[in-house]
Amino acid sequence: MWKEENNRLKKTFKFQDFQEAFAFMTRVAFLAESQQHHPNWSNVYNTVEIELTTHDAGNTVTDKDRQLAKAIDAILA
Repeated sequence: MWKEENNRLKKTFKFQDFQEAFAFMTRVAFLAESQQHHPNWSNVYNTVEIELTTHDAGNTVTDKDRQLAKAIDAILA
């Protein structure tokens, strides 16, 4: 579940290994590019942490963030 905190939507994703985590990040990268909305994220081995905020709106959470979060969740559905 995404958590809204400090003007960001945040979620941590866990995978079996680095390869699965990286494949997920690749899919998210294509999705983000298609929406022209790019996440702040980090990856350590099997864990991907994503934070979404809209820079053009003063670094606040907007519908743009919520739409991307929903689309990211759909990748794993």
